[in-house]
Amino acid sequence: MTPRTESASAAGTVPAAGSPRRELLQSVVDVARAIFGAAASSVFLLDEEADELVFQAVSGQGEEFLVGRRFPAGRGIAGWVATSGEPMVVDDLTTAPSFDRSLAESTEFVPNALMAAPLISEGRVLGVLEVLDPSPRARTDMRELDLLAMFARQAAAALRVVSYAPADADPRGVGERLGPQQRADALRLLGSLEQLLREPC
Repeated sequence: MTPRTESASAAGTVPAAGSPRRELLQSVVDVARAIFGAAASSVFLLDEEADELVFQAVSGQGEEFLVGRRFPAGRGIAGWVATSGEPMVVDDLTTAPSFDRSLAESTEFVPNALMAAPLISEGRVLGVLEVLDPSPRARTDMRELDLLAMFARQAAAALRVVSYAPADADPRGVGERLGPQQRADALRLLGSLEQLLREPC
């Protein structure tokens, strides 16, 4: 069964630098890139109303200009992962029919391989986490894909915590009025998983 999709809070907009959500998402891509020895990593959140995926954080190639960029939610491997709710690893993108080369070229970085996992929380797809040109070991070991999927689930749970806002909060500030405890909880979720992933098998 395909998980339902939803727009994460303000998925269509990019949070301001220094905001809790921006901090969290940047931590996600930085950690994913380091853990999997990748050339780059990115998080897309689903803007369901526009039926688009939006670059929300990028680590590595393209981080200076890709944040905020949109593309149709059904395009490319990220689109397939968002729709299916399943993680995916492709060792040779030249042979992958779901790879949208023209979309990759428009980002000024065409990877040779990638891993992608959906950000799923409470049965809903919030977006997609990708790592581009991961280390050869990460591409060929299915346990690595399982680890990426686990990391993406943890990131989605943390994102939900960060996106929480009290009922009387200004809706334009969703995720920006995070209390110290909620912020600490979100960062603790990511920190614990980062430690787990860094432990030798």
